[in-house]
Amino acid sequence: MKKELDLVLAPEVAYDPALLERELLQQAGITRPEDAAFIHKIKRSIDARGRKVQVKVRADVYTQAPDLSTLLPTYHYPELKPDAKRVLIVGAGPAGLFAAMRCIELGLKPVVVERGKDVRSRRRDLAAINKEHIVNSDSNYCFGEGGAGTYSDGKLYTRSKKRGDVQRILQIMVQHGATTDILFDAHPHIGTNKLPVLIAEMRETVLAAGGEIHFNTRVTDFILEKNQMKGVITADGFSLEGEAVILATGHSARDIYELLHAKNILIEAKPFAMGVRVEHQQSLIDGIQYHCDGDRGMHLPAASYSLVQQVAYKGQERGVFSFCMCPGGFIVPAATAPGEVVVNGMSPSRRDSKYANSGIVVAVNLEDMDLKQHGPLAGLRLQQALEQKAWAAAGGTQVAPAQRLHDFVKGKVSSSLLDTSYQPGLATVDMMEVLPPMIGQRLRGGFQEFGYKMRGYLTNDAQIVGVESRTSSPVRIPRDKETLQHPQIQNLFPCAEGAGYAGGIVSAAMDGERCAEQVAVLIRG
Repeated sequence: MKKELDLVLAPEVAYDPALLERELLQQAGITRPEDAAFIHKIKRSIDARGRKVQVKVRADVYTQAPDLSTLLPTYHYPELKPDAKRVLIVGAGPAGLFAAMRCIELGLKPVVVERGKDVRSRRRDLAAINKEHIVNSDSNYCFGEGGAGTYSDGKLYTRSKKRGDVQRILQIMVQHGATTDILFDAHPHIGTNKLPVLIAEMRETVLAAGGEIHFNTRVTDFILEKNQMKGVITADGFSLEGEAVILATGHSARDIYELLHAKNILIEAKPFAMGVRVEHQQSLIDGIQYHCDGDRGMHLPAASYSLVQQVAYKGQERGVFSFCMCPGGFIVPAATAPGEVVVNGMSPSRRDSKYANSGIVVAVNLEDMDLKQHGPLAGLRLQQALEQKAWAAAGGTQVAPAQRLHDFVKGKVSSSLLDTSYQPGLATVDMMEVLPPMIGQRLRGGFQEFGYKMRGYLTNDAQIVGVESRTSSPVRIPRDKETLQHPQIQNLFPCAEGAGYAGGIVSAAMDGERCAEQVAVLIRG
């Protein structure tokens, strides 16, 4: 027997495990804790619409033990047979790792090739970009084991629920060390301090079953025979062959787009977004969202926000919206090559930094790009030009151009900047000299509207930092909707963010699994 509960609780109850369990038992009519066989917490979400913040909790309380294999399934990765068919997976981000684990479940041998380093060794290159302004083109915040998601906020919320089983992805993460809270919270996240351990555990799962993972192995060419993908060639001249190639290289692997284009393999320009990252004091965002004086208390998590506004420029409206909002987080340098400045955001699991940051970006449509000269690489070239301009404007290091928020909206160069979480440092710059007018002018209008929506948001106690240009891939690698194979090249499976079919850790993981499943269909005929 189970009791289904939908409760509205005070934060101090909802976020205290002992008090929450006591409340659930009481509401279920159970006076003795030993009479409860199992408590299945289903969902927890914050409702801050009223003056008093409340938390909605949904849970089932069982008086007889349920089938835990259904509620909390365990996934098995058996040792592969010696003659298992080989599947090449290019990229060890969420898509690549989940594709590898799904291949093992399906009896296929994954051979993962990753241009970057393992998650532990990768840290030295992150320190180098932060402290010495040295960018390693193969090992940085975007490239390396776990991909761009490893050193990020670890957001696990996705709207792509029709593309796969979200709960399965989260359960696999829990099996590899993530907290069970990610199965419960409406907007779950893991945190940059905990993701590396989880990624390393996934690697061990792949290796223990007999899969292969090759780090420091950058793909420089494809092995093609009569429009069939047979394998890849690496930078050190080695050839790797397999029954299929899952291309899961992420949205910043520009050399892969260049290679595809050079070989006349069909790729397409696609809409994306670019802008800046805005940084406020977390206490200010807490005060706005939780209707408090900035002290949210010890029970509520750091407040986040989501903003969107249509803004016109030269008669054409485009969306201006928040992207990858990181409460209690840090801004980090996400360049993947020397001579460019790119910023991104991340948060630790406790989200306990005094800063809140978010990308505020403008939609860039196909008609906004000059496609005549660069064709399908038009968006990529637009990204590169903006990143190089930001690098030059701030002095030619990883110091980022910045401007106080209200100054930017009013067209005034800031005489000074605020303290920042961005470790390489900031330089005061007129950001309208860096941003294309179609982006800069719309950002100004967007920030003005956001100031009306969140009173106190538009302030000179906040600043913008540039540039946020890697929101998604500016290139799509087309594929068949059913088989997921490239329409021109057989046995090539474009996958996840780098191919234009995902937008975050969970959606990328789901797409990796889908590609592995379609590879199995292909191999088994």
